[in-house]
Amino acid sequence: QGEKVEIIPFIEEPASFVVNALAPAEVAKVVMDEVAGRMEVVVPDDQLSLAIGRRGQNVRLASQLSGWYIDILTEAEESERRQEEFRTRSTRFIEALNIDDVIAHLLVAEGFVLPEEIAETPIEELATIQGFDEGIAEELQARAVEFVEREAQRINEALDGLKVADDLRNFEYISLGMMLKLAEGGVLSLDDLADLDSEELVALLSEHGLEDDTEAGDIIMAARAHWFDDEPQDSEAAPADDAGEATTGDEPVAS
Repeated sequence: QGEKVEIIPFIEEPASFVVNALAPAEVAKVVMDEVAGRMEVVVPDDQLSLAIGRRGQNVRLASQLSGWYIDILTEAEESERRQEEFRTRSTRFIEALNIDDVIAHLLVAEGFVLPEEIAETPIEELATIQGFDEGIAEELQARAVEFVEREAQRINEALDGLKVADDLRNFEYISLGMMLKLAEGGVLSLDDLADLDSEELVALLSEHGLEDDTEAGDIIMAARAHWFDDEPQDSEAAPADDAGEATTGDEPVAS
């Protein structure tokens, strides 16, 4: 009696559908991760309670109707997170490549996250960054290559000390940095990695850029592949006789 029924028009485009489902809350921005099935919805600070709803009812309903995991942030929270990411990445480049903060900020603004990416990017492409020329690009790449080689040596020595198994060290789905982080967390073999779930792996490797449960699941399934390879195969069926029945060799032979 007197129950309020809200009708939400169906829109095939997921972001627009979720925006409608969260109405009357205002939405400032939607960021979609289609691989993970996650949607980040940014709302003005004064709209957070309205978007979430009482006891999370609005966002829970929007998630159920859309089939997407929805994370709601205020504009202030999103800005703070972006700024922290920018500072962290800039500091990483300053320390790894021995550069000033201006160049580091330019690299981060261009979307670079790790020195390895600088080492692998063509010099011609680096030189197109505003304020860079070919000389700066060559010097940056040389420093990045030197850093990557130095880090590889340091990490391999650390892996030796931690007695990481060869099967994990030969696992091609993770970087050396990820491998060291796993080893420091007690993951020392491929079986140890295969025993993790997606949330555990993301928690261990989030600082290395692994934030996607789907990607984490793919890594874990690749680590488990040898379990299935090692399973004994069913014995081949005995050949059938002329009557179409399998013979076991135990039947009496007619004289």
